[in-house]
Amino acid sequence: MARIYVTDRMGESLVVEGQTGASVMETLRELDNGVEALCGGMCSCATCHSYIDSAWRDRLPPRSPEEEELLSELEYFTESSRLTCQLRFSEELDGLTLTIAPEE
Repeated sequence: MARIYVTDRMGESLVVEGQTGASVMETLRELDNGVEALCGGMCSCATCHSYIDSAWRDRLPPRSPEEEELLSELEYFTESSRLTCQLRFSEELDGLTLTIAPEE
């Protein structure tokens, strides 16, 4: 089980664990101040937008064209932006650090 470090929308730092193979979004939407995830992980709404710590950006799989398109339309888009529905828990993600983006 991978453990990730999350700063929620209220600025609270949390450590969360996720089941291998599950999307990061699934765990983050269970938090009190987590992501909304309106589309349920279909990469069609961008309500699971988060910022990945710079130390992790090059360690993640590249964004898909669909993810790039959705992110580029967001007001709070940065180079650190990712949709957490597109990230799956694995041992390689153990220690990932992210901040949940502001609501659009």
